[in-house]
Amino acid sequence: MRYALTGATGFVGGELARQLVADGHDVVALVRNPGRAGSLSDLGATLVQGDLDDLTALDTLVDGADGLFHVAGWYKLGERDRSPGQRVNVDGTRNVLTAALSAGTAKVVYTSTLAVNSDTGGAVRDESYRHTGSHLTEYDRTKADAHRIAEEFVERGLPVVTVMPGGIYGPGDTSQVGELIALAARGGRPIAPRGGGTLVWTHVSDVARGHVVAMERGTPGEAYMLSGEPSSLAGLLQRVARIAGGKGPLLVPDVALRVGEKLMTPVAAALPVPPTYHPESLRAALSSYVGTRAKAERELGWECRSLDEGLADTVAALRN
Repeated sequence: MRYALTGATGFVGGELARQLVADGHDVVALVRNPGRAGSLSDLGATLVQGDLDDLTALDTLVDGADGLFHVAGWYKLGERDRSPGQRVNVDGTRNVLTAALSAGTAKVVYTSTLAVNSDTGGAVRDESYRHTGSHLTEYDRTKADAHRIAEEFVERGLPVVTVMPGGIYGPGDTSQVGELIALAARGGRPIAPRGGGTLVWTHVSDVARGHVVAMERGTPGEAYMLSGEPSSLAGLLQRVARIAGGKGPLLVPDVALRVGEKLMTPVAAALPVPPTYHPESLRAALSSYVGTRAKAERELGWECRSLDEGLADTVAALRN
């Protein structure tokens, strides 16, 4: 099959491109700078230069494709300039799906997130749940808007299957969480809330495989949570330290983060604040994003490795 792909230079998209090629498919990837997409060229992927606001490039991307994976997204916490969230997550999703609808693309897999449900307070949600009200972060808000856009395109006749990962980890992660895992794997002592919120953690390879089986077996109009094992950030880093033979994270009382959020809110409104200490990041660290993988297992035959197995693989890769 010939698959079009956005976000192929990113964490999940890169792994998805590798799996598709390994499965014998042709990959056509949208990239802003072909000169910085050497790993995709080495895979044999066809590169289309452009961005999510380049309508001509998007038309070229989906032309002749048997299916489209829209993985590209903006994921930042504590950024002073939050406008890319709207431009990439919301407007970009609308542009990509418009191109797919015009081209008559046979099937689309769209990458949403459990964060569209906001803080579940530890309650386990499924795909039927709909959050109402405000969101904790700009990422959550813009992805929730994009999720609704995908549903609107289903009503317009575009066969979209939505996948909803939770926390994603694994080799090659350059996010804030990836940096904390790398520090713990090297024997360092990253800082984490003592309690904090709970996320469901899934290895990047399993998230990518979830995209593949969603394309192969997913029902258009349906969403599937790609949820792994639940853990707090502190628990995750403690497991990394145990595997790596380190001392574990330095734990900060949750109340300190709540006080920090209140103190930093007026500061962040007036001055640049490091992302780690931004009120958004402090809020997110205490929030839970929890969902069930039952539907993905039942309807897609999707499986994910245990957290200990996935973290052992991650630590080994970081050491190498």
